[in-house]
Amino acid sequence: MNRRSFHYLTSMGMAAALTKLTTIMSARLKPVKLSVGDKVGLIAPGSAIPTDRIERAVETSKKLGLVPILGDYVYEVNGYLSGTDTQRLADLHRMFGDQSIKAIWCIRGGYGCTRLLPSIDYRLIRKNPKILLGYSDITALHLAIQKECGLITYHGPVASSRPTDYTMNTLKEVLFKSEPGTIKLAETDSNPNTSSNYVIYNGQAEGALVGGNLSLLAALAGTRWCPSYAGKIVFIEDVGEKPYRIDRMLVQLFQSTDLREASGIILGQFNDCEAKPGENTLSLRETLQHQFSKLKVPVFYGFSFGHVDDNCTLPVGIRVRFNTDDKVLHILESSTEKVRVQSGE
Repeated sequence: MNRRSFHYLTSMGMAAALTKLTTIMSARLKPVKLSVGDKVGLIAPGSAIPTDRIERAVETSKKLGLVPILGDYVYEVNGYLSGTDTQRLADLHRMFGDQSIKAIWCIRGGYGCTRLLPSIDYRLIRKNPKILLGYSDITALHLAIQKECGLITYHGPVASSRPTDYTMNTLKEVLFKSEPGTIKLAETDSNPNTSSNYVIYNGQAEGALVGGNLSLLAALAGTRWCPSYAGKIVFIEDVGEKPYRIDRMLVQLFQSTDLREASGIILGQFNDCEAKPGENTLSLRETLQHQFSKLKVPVFYGFSFGHVDDNCTLPVGIRVRFNTDDKVLHILESSTEKVRVQSGE
């Protein structure tokens, strides 16, 4: 064999390997829907959790007819973290690896998930796809697992929240069924500190759902886990951030990602994000309108998700349609399977 033939065959082999890897990384996985009696793993991948909130998480799981299984390290405290990175990672891996566990429900967010991303065993997750539920700091896990594994995950309430009937009903609609459906705006605003919902730019959009907490979206910009927003419906929320900070994070996303190419934007309820009376600042509404109206795609503020009581469950990665007139999110395909489809590499 001459050198040219050797290099050609070698390059072809590498290309085939890369193609296979790309196929693995881009393949979309759907978890199996939940049923009453299923075991749900409760973990704390971020901030430390008071005992009473762990107990509340257990009780909420039981109200859904699920059997709660606590992670080994949920009671650990390591400064502002719930145990060391190694401990929190061990609980995540244990729940994905345990075949008897059908879903993983994060007890709270806070801070700490981004620290885990480089060490997650994504191969383990690809071989054992299952429901992952949570929001806020859990955004980091959603985006990383989606990027590395193609697994559909769920942006929704954490297990220690105090869910309203709306929150519980939408969770059941999405996780306990395997058919497409709709998610409607909550009839009442559960948070008196947020402005009422409003349209920034009218229209209808369709695309795969991607997004989460704004602070985490900004934190992941420039990393390997930053998603592509082009052609997708992007959902965004945050809590406790002043308008200028929200403006700064949005500017970062517009300058470092393809957010301008999104097909539509759904903004949640930005709790406690208004400036105090008398401060020399733009309002939250002015800030959002300034950043999003220039996109010329449908943009709606105030949908029922985020750091508020009425927090719907959104299937990240599933194709949806949203119209700013009827304020209904139409889920165009099932986000779960009735039975497990064999996965792996």
